[in-house]
Amino acid sequence: MRISQLFIPTLFEEPQEAEAISHKLMLRAAMIRRLSSGVYSYLPLGLKALHNMQRIIREEMETIGCQEVLLPGLTPASLWQETGRWDAYGEDMFRLKDRKGSNFALGPTHEEIITDLVRREVKSYRQLPVSFYQIQTKFRDEPRPRFGTIRAREFLMKDAYSFHRSDEEAVETYMKFYQAYERIFTRCGFEFKAVEADSGLIGGNLSHEFIAPAAIGEDTIVECSVCKYAANQEKAECGRDEEWTGTRLELKIVNTPSVKSVAEVSSFLGVSQDKLVKTIIYQTEDVPVAVLVRGDKEINENKLKRVLGTNTISLADAKTIEQITNAPTGFAGPIGLKNIKILADYGVKEDGNFVVGGNKPDSHFVGANQERDFEISEFADIRAAGDGDKCPQCGKELRVSKGIELGHTFNLGTKYSKTMNAAFTDETGKERIIIMGCYGIGVSRLIPAYIEQHHDASGIIWNPNIAPYQAIVLPLNIADPCQFGTAEGIYYKLQGAGISVLLDDRDERPGRKFTDAELLGIPIMIVIGAKTKASGNIEISWRRTKEKYFEPIETFMVRIKELLGMERIK
Repeated sequence: MRISQLFIPTLFEEPQEAEAISHKLMLRAAMIRRLSSGVYSYLPLGLKALHNMQRIIREEMETIGCQEVLLPGLTPASLWQETGRWDAYGEDMFRLKDRKGSNFALGPTHEEIITDLVRREVKSYRQLPVSFYQIQTKFRDEPRPRFGTIRAREFLMKDAYSFHRSDEEAVETYMKFYQAYERIFTRCGFEFKAVEADSGLIGGNLSHEFIAPAAIGEDTIVECSVCKYAANQEKAECGRDEEWTGTRLELKIVNTPSVKSVAEVSSFLGVSQDKLVKTIIYQTEDVPVAVLVRGDKEINENKLKRVLGTNTISLADAKTIEQITNAPTGFAGPIGLKNIKILADYGVKEDGNFVVGGNKPDSHFVGANQERDFEISEFADIRAAGDGDKCPQCGKELRVSKGIELGHTFNLGTKYSKTMNAAFTDETGKERIIIMGCYGIGVSRLIPAYIEQHHDASGIIWNPNIAPYQAIVLPLNIADPCQFGTAEGIYYKLQGAGISVLLDDRDERPGRKFTDAELLGIPIMIVIGAKTKASGNIEISWRRTKEKYFEPIETFMVRIKELLGMERIK
């Protein structure tokens, strides 16, 4: 492609609407333009990079025998109501009515729709296992779209679904997808980690997230500083210490006027926050429950829901708290609580002589110890794992970092197939429920996630596998017939070798051409200047390292192919 023919409105100034580096560079490099909050148009360069990533995904799905389909984006409410997710999705789902008043949704995901298709078509064990995928636009009414296409309301996703006769078969296929994801993200050039994950609203009992470490990431990764344990914070477990056996202090109640928060109580009493225990009243689907955690820790509500065996929890309102504790919010404690389950994190068992709420206004107990002063109904790992917590596998310290979710795999079991009666007849003629798996990649967030990891002060640094163009030819003076003729010859030769290439045929200053080429992140820059005719050499620059090579025109393709070879792609 000649740049004079390419729609590429690059920007010199940093766009004020963008916070993230990737968002700024995608706007400056003319890859996207914003239509409204969380909704973007892709310009030619952005779409080419998107297509290159999709090509890699399709190749790897083909390798494991996953077949491509295209499912409707407009989905009837009746299917979502079958599984209960019409209500569970809440405000994140875009809902609408047709002219007859029937309810529909713009699909945020497609478990119900693919399960409906399979239950209609798959009847025998001979048709299983089978897997399907699509690359399709999804819609979620994000409350806070941000960072360009990283968190958008309309986005492109690769979602795949597998169907099986047995749990063993499902796990075998799960691992094929897991390995395919590793190959996809490696070929795209990501630095990534596969971590244990919570299944969330999708469901299932085996799940992994593929995370690209990045400072702006909204996912929190918890990993061991020594062993290979890694999980997202929603799933991460905490190793346990031995039960505390220290000397118990005398229990006393002290006056703490208008002192409610952990920080305020800690400062007022002159004790560290880890010596406080917070008593938080939650409302479940059935009854309220009192939840205890150390003052320096936070409750992981995903863990809490799993322990309680419930899908829904919420903080109790002030009236409920006062009815249960006889105190206003901020003074709840476990001592004297009656007729309510008290669930505590293991950390409460691993220390003693705590400060707890006094269950009356402006008061706290000091020297409080479980068993002597209050009884715990159940201990569990319910706190959010953080820096310094123990690894559940080796006992060493955990560390926390941020990352961007690239993909997510789920072993669903029968969550959807049982509810929707997707069944098959086995070898004995018995009807059995199909076992399912689900595997997603956020395709439109791959570009910004990659750029967050691969950029410098000049612009993007593309991996040749996904770059919109692999090379750019820069004749510094297009009015010089020798320079431009040589540039065109190189341009055609690269095209003939199957290399995607740009020819900068603009009548622009060399500085502008260099600046644009570096902003766009084209992996190879080939410069044709006044010295080319005299020396017989052309200048080849490798964008990632800025290394320069001077190669004879007759043999320059050897260097180009070496640079584009996989051994140089990081």
